[in-house]
Amino acid sequence: MAPPANRRSGFSRRAQYTTFLSYTAGVAGALVGLGLILGSIASPGAFSGVRRIAADATEPAGQATASGRAYGKHILASIGGFFVSGGEHARLQRELAEAKVRLIQAQATAAENRRLKQLLDLKHIDGDAVTFARLTGSTSASARRFALIDAGRDKGVAKGMPVRSATGLVGRILEVGATSAEVLLITDTESLVPVRRASDGVPAFAQGQGDGTIRVRLINLGINPLKQGDVLVASGSGGLYRPGTPMAVVTTLLRDGAVARVLSNPSDTDFVMIERAWGPEAPPPPAVPSQAASE
Repeated sequence: MAPPANRRSGFSRRAQYTTFLSYTAGVAGALVGLGLILGSIASPGAFSGVRRIAADATEPAGQATASGRAYGKHILASIGGFFVSGGEHARLQRELAEAKVRLIQAQATAAENRRLKQLLDLKHIDGDAVTFARLTGSTSASARRFALIDAGRDKGVAKGMPVRSATGLVGRILEVGATSAEVLLITDTESLVPVRRASDGVPAFAQGQGDGTIRVRLINLGINPLKQGDVLVASGSGGLYRPGTPMAVVTTLLRDGAVARVLSNPSDTDFVMIERAWGPEAPPPPAVPSQAASE
């Protein structure tokens, strides 16, 4: 049903007054608003006090809104950091592991360079070298102490030649093959080397004990003059070993001598030098076969 065209409120005075007041309030509000707009245009600072009062009244609500916004951002950042930190932590751990590997490689390279420099200095200083060889193995579980080198008759190696490293005396050639040789280490029980104290020449004999150390026995019995830390070198008595070759350091004192630790440990030695036997009575080294002769 269509609404009636006549919108009058009827004959009820209450309804008529209500309608009249509604229109009057609307017109009055429009006039007041228009007056405020014109007043603000004519005098912009006239309502500054009112604006400040309104701003002060709404300040607590603004602070609460700002705090809530900051707290919400913090929560979102914490949630995002929780998911991102796992991957970042894993990446840092990988980089740390790679850095440790590179550090170990650098340390190994530095140690190898030191050993090679020592061998180079040894080659320049010592003119009686027959050849240089790699120490390929040594006994560890047996009571006997032997080592193998990758040089034999093809490099001029002969039985009885002393073997030393950059740090000290290793032993002497026991058996020789075509391309390899066996070395009797100075720590073997059958090894006996004349030695002396490097500082004052106190004479003694050094015999291997089969456990990686040597037993130092004094020639002149009496008060033991040895001290811990004394360096023992080959004396050259009887030939074979060159005088002054470093050999061991005293660690434990005994009534008639001492126990010493060898300076050249086969487990820490890569390359060795085979030199001619020392002494005027030593036989000349065998000739190295040439390629022309072998062909």
